Amino acid sequence: MEEPRTPPSVDEPTTPQEPLEPQPDQAGPEVVSATGKPTGAPPTARSQSGAYLTTSQGLRLKDTDHSLKAGRRGPTLLEDHHLREKITHFDHERIPERVVHARGSGAHGVFRGYGTAASVCRAGLFAADVETPVFVRFSTVLGSRGSADTVRDTRGFAVKFYTDEGTFDLVGNNMPVFFIQDGIKFPDVVHAAKPHPDREIPQAQSAHDTFWDFVSLHTEAQHHTMWNMSDRGIQASFRTMEGFGVHTFRLVDWEGATTLVKFHWKPKAGVHSLVWEEAQLAAGGDPDFHRRDLADAIEAGFLPQWELGIQTFPDEEDETFEGIDLLDPTKLVPEELAPVQPIGLMTLTANPSNFFAETEQVAFHGGNLVPGVEVTNDPLLQARLFSYVDTQLTRLGGPNFNQIPVNRPHAPVNDMLRDGFHQHAVHTGVAPYRPNSLDGGCPFTAGEADGAFVQVPAQVAEGQKVRAAARSFDDHFSQARLFYRSMSPVEQDHIKAAYSFELAKCYELAVRQRQLQCLANIDGDLCGAVAQALGMVAPAPTIELVDAEASRALSQVGTPFPVEGRKVGIVVDAVGDTDLAAAVVDAVTEARMVPFVVGPHGGMLDTLTVARTYAVSRSFELDAVVVVSGAPARDAMPGLDARAGEPQAQPVADAATVGLDPRIALLLGEMWRHCKVVASVGEEGDRALAAAGIPGEAPGVVRESDPQAVVTDVAELLALHRVWDRFTPVSG
Repeated sequence: MEEPRTPPSVDEPTTPQEPLEPQPDQAGPEVVSATGKPTGAPPTARSQSGAYLTTSQGLRLKDTDHSLKAGRRGPTLLEDHHLREKITHFDHERIPERVVHARGSGAHGVFRGYGTAASVCRAGLFAADVETPVFVRFSTVLGSRGSADTVRDTRGFAVKFYTDEGTFDLVGNNMPVFFIQDGIKFPDVVHAAKPHPDREIPQAQSAHDTFWDFVSLHTEAQHHTMWNMSDRGIQASFRTMEGFGVHTFRLVDWEGATTLVKFHWKPKAGVHSLVWEEAQLAAGGDPDFHRRDLADAIEAGFLPQWELGIQTFPDEEDETFEGIDLLDPTKLVPEELAPVQPIGLMTLTANPSNFFAETEQVAFHGGNLVPGVEVTNDPLLQARLFSYVDTQLTRLGGPNFNQIPVNRPHAPVNDMLRDGFHQHAVHTGVAPYRPNSLDGGCPFTAGEADGAFVQVPAQVAEGQKVRAAARSFDDHFSQARLFYRSMSPVEQDHIKAAYSFELAKCYELAVRQRQLQCLANIDGDLCGAVAQALGMVAPAPTIELVDAEASRALSQVGTPFPVEGRKVGIVVDAVGDTDLAAAVVDAVTEARMVPFVVGPHGGMLDTLTVARTYAVSRSFELDAVVVVSGAPARDAMPGLDARAGEPQAQPVADAATVGLDPRIALLLGEMWRHCKVVASVGEEGDRALAAAGIPGEAPGVVRESDPQAVVTDVAELLALHRVWDRFTPVSG
């Protein structure tokens, strides 16, 4: 039997060697000719060969981590053939779904400007009370179109503004930083995070060797990785998700003055995440949980809203602010240093009428700008300006993808572009060039006063053409430390648990050791907890750990938010007080929350419509639960007892014998463990909580006899999303 491969080293290998042979359990198809004739060649004959990295033409490369720039801080040069080849090939790796962000959900809406950006930006969409139609697409990054919504992942947050000055695309994520500093590495980080190419597993997750191998070697990824391991990686819904433009942009006013900015989307419903067990339950119980929640909320009239805000910075030569390099996409600027100033409100008003025609075919591009908004020399953004258009050529069948209905601009178009696949326009005239006289000189170029897009004549960095990064890009750990230290104790516990889970999924010991060293360079307490969970020794830091003042804006815990659209389950059995349950439903509706009647069977209970039966109701769907009564239904089985929780919240295994349906005991036990509001109304409800092992006087447990009072108390607790003080956290 062939010996297994030698484990990888902790340190990055530096001695050139040929590609490794396949694993013993792997084999390729037999090598035959195009007409089926055996060639006698080994299966590895079609593998890549050679110890050195090359272009597709065999040209050896010295560097694949830095794009070619005009000086260390200058713009990326179009002559960088390696960047273009690498990005172009990557853009066309998958058809027809997107290479990344394949799993998405979309909605139509409107953006209304406040006028508060007028002092820094001439763009018409930001003017006071100007309303602009938008289409928004939310997505996960790693998974295929058929993956689950609630996986631990970064979420895309892309907004297409159909302005009368042309289309403006603000293409961002739910995290303000990214894994890499230069777009030339984008194929690498995605290849590392995607399923392993030999087995196509694991799907839609980062808990595997190749991802952690990459981020532990490219330590610039540690800050984004920390966000992914936090609760931000398992958002509760798209409606409670922040959005960030990630990059720094340049705004231009009517006088030509410039300001550097970062864009933020702040959800009016607040920022809220799942806990890990909920995310797993939802992935199995309802893989479409997020897209269903978004569509249902819009259908029910609970229209999701976000305020668009900007952080502003002086546009100075060094393009830094308070020592933070604004061109480094792995860095954020704490809101305590630069407050987010609201400039407009976006409201989602309609679901798509056809998922494929709209959500699947919508095409975003960071280069779709309007007068007053410009890009900067951020090397990740510079590569995206090429990549986004290039990827649509394959995915959407040619150069006319902007003519697909969802992509069509809402401004007059006279582009002189002709023909090509899927040309829908019927052009007139004979002179698609300029200047011309045969078509009366049309189209004419516009002056700045006519609304032309005129870039600010910024100075391009002088110096040699180099593949390098600014020295300020070398700090890879301080902001990851800032983020971790800004978390509440319970959020820190979740981060520890996420790292422990993900690294436990890595087979290679060297990968785990390398990532522990990265954690040691971020925070000793975090590293020690993860090392203990892995049964390993926590290494000492290799750099000096510098404390930074915590940023309150980074934590999701402790800030109250509106409760509109929150989901409240009302549990009632076949012989319970349906009038009392109906009063609770009315009170929940009056409070602008969504009632879900949970009953023993489908259909009607007197005048109540059952939304969920005992058999299908699970905790991840609900933000709170109010129990009126919950006696065992006819289909209750003793084996349906709840899994174990903490000792003080231990559901009774034989709940059916004490008058509670086992599935309701399971539901209540999960709600308790997930720090959600649990309430009862009336004596039967009190008995149900007792039968489930829920302490009546514990934090977040409401017991009232009056329906209005119980809903008032529930709404007050729901403003903080969860009852985090129910359990004592390990951290802090």
